[in-house]
Amino acid sequence: MSFSPAISAHAKKAGGQKIRAWHLNRRSGTDLSSLAEEINPQVRGWIGYYGAFYRSELYSLALRIDQHVVRWAMQKFKRLRGKPIRAWEWLNAVRQHQPKLFAHWHLLPPIQDRLVGAV
Repeated sequence: MSFSPAISAHAKKAGGQKIRAWHLNRRSGTDLSSLAEEINPQVRGWIGYYGAFYRSELYSLALRIDQHVVRWAMQKFKRLRGKPIRAWEWLNAVRQHQPKLFAHWHLLPPIQDRLVGAV
């Protein structure tokens, strides 16, 4: 028998549902730092609890948060609307200028042309 102290599939799915329930794309009236202030306590809790062992298991949740932030940016800024590649480039630029804005950014490698949805 073996035991893996990583995040379970059930907990990962619940985390993904929680991220979706934040409805970030509907908050186009708020700025990025306000979004970060709202979600960072929850994300820090996940990292502290589930990330004690096998932090790499949290990569999928961190990527999902970034995907929702990109969707938020595409709703917020007209120049990014319908342009997911440019939205990812924008997020990468923000991440380079403010690397500690979101709590999960230290988990992921730098963003490289990730797309939202099927393109």
